[in-house]
Amino acid sequence: MLAKIKSCSMIGLTGRMVDVEVSTTTGQAFFGLVGLPDAAVKESAERVRAALKNSGLSYPYNHITVNLAPADLRKAGPSYDLPIALGLLLATRQMPSHVLQNTMVVGELALDGEVRHVRGVLPIAAFARRHGISALIVPACDAKEAALVPDITIVPASSLSELVEDLTAETLRPYDRSTTAESAPAAHTYAGVDFREIKGQETAKRAMEIAAAGGHNALMVGSPGAGKTLLARALPSILPRMTIEEALDVTRVYSVADALPQDAPLVQARPFRAPHHTVSHAGMIGGGKQPRPGEVSLAHRGVLFLDELPEFDARTLEVLRQPLEDKLVQISRVSGSLTFPARFMLIAAMNPCKCGWTGDPTRHCSCSPSQIQIYQKRISGPLLDRIDMHLQVARVPFEKLTDLQPGESSETVRMRVQAARDRQRARFNTLFTDENAATCNADMTVGDVRVHCSLDDAGRSLMKAAMTQMQMSARGYHRVLKVARTIADLAGESCVGTAHLAEALQYRHRITES
Repeated sequence: MLAKIKSCSMIGLTGRMVDVEVSTTTGQAFFGLVGLPDAAVKESAERVRAALKNSGLSYPYNHITVNLAPADLRKAGPSYDLPIALGLLLATRQMPSHVLQNTMVVGELALDGEVRHVRGVLPIAAFARRHGISALIVPACDAKEAALVPDITIVPASSLSELVEDLTAETLRPYDRSTTAESAPAAHTYAGVDFREIKGQETAKRAMEIAAAGGHNALMVGSPGAGKTLLARALPSILPRMTIEEALDVTRVYSVADALPQDAPLVQARPFRAPHHTVSHAGMIGGGKQPRPGEVSLAHRGVLFLDELPEFDARTLEVLRQPLEDKLVQISRVSGSLTFPARFMLIAAMNPCKCGWTGDPTRHCSCSPSQIQIYQKRISGPLLDRIDMHLQVARVPFEKLTDLQPGESSETVRMRVQAARDRQRARFNTLFTDENAATCNADMTVGDVRVHCSLDDAGRSLMKAAMTQMQMSARGYHRVLKVARTIADLAGESCVGTAHLAEALQYRHRITES
């Protein structure tokens, strides 16, 4: 007898349909698994055998051949256990042949028949819906995540025996979507640092507000203890709320990376990733034998914070150039290539020199000029050119540090940021419709800058003088205009004026070259 069950293979964030074909014939007991399976898939034979027996079901001691088609696609992971087991039951007529028509099945089996969690359920459900699958059987612990995808029936399976009983009686119990309240991201809450807790640093806080409003990259340079890390960790508290589309986009990445918490199937807060400077090249950009998202993709739609920037490996820093420009990561292997999204804000912090005290008014720097230059040259010019805002974070005076007067709260700042982002969305929605379209000023292309950042005669004269004096590249010119456009949005202005340009130029001066 022959049985076919549909399953899915995830290659990065892209799904591929897999037909699990099970054939049983009389002859010597044998279990053959073909179709480029990896070690975890090959081991499914033992898991399926034990699960069937311990679930009170009959295991056929015949000549069994399982083919995972297409044969030229490498299969990885334990998610084929459940479809293989159901295929065996169909092939041996222990279940009606029609019960799994137009149904996709994924799930790992424990030896006692329990159906265990598998990664990537959200993109699998989205793939199944796009390909006209009417029902998806998933582990019960993953049903809430799969139910985020509308217009497809989600069937939770807690155990093999219970699922087979329901299939045999044709009484499948779909997941109750009324228990899933994530129709939209929850209200903005952040348990980290509030802006009111940061004393002084008015200029730096203003820069963080501009960065948040426009999605701009920023580099903070200052002596140890000046508050660079505190500012970066307070940034998520002023970022605008994610839309439901952005939340689902981020959740897809975390689902494939198997980084979703059990009780939170939808990522509702913008990611904040702060890898240590010892992070590997693959850990930063993604990769591995079975490629998974790296830190730049886990920071998608959020913030990637790199503290002590010069301490990172030079090769690791240079690979950031492509995702900063293209907003995606492409990983190539002999077997093919895959793409992960990487639309993030880069916030970096560094000391001005190895000892950290260059330019400090109260501490003596022990570094020689050549040592300072070598330290600062660890950050390449092309990478610095892709950072929109460069700002000096000075030491906080004693009077401000001990001031009991509370500062402006994050919620107040976030309201201004949200208003600026709303203006940008309204502006770009007339031009873009796809999910990769610009949603903030930092995403603008050169053509968009030409349309939305037009300058008057005074503005052109100012930018001409600035380009000559600051030896600014074409990329730097466009990034100044993007920052100026954000400053104008925060002020509620429709046009970019010279005051906006002047403030934006202050953030373009590279402190590492002074």
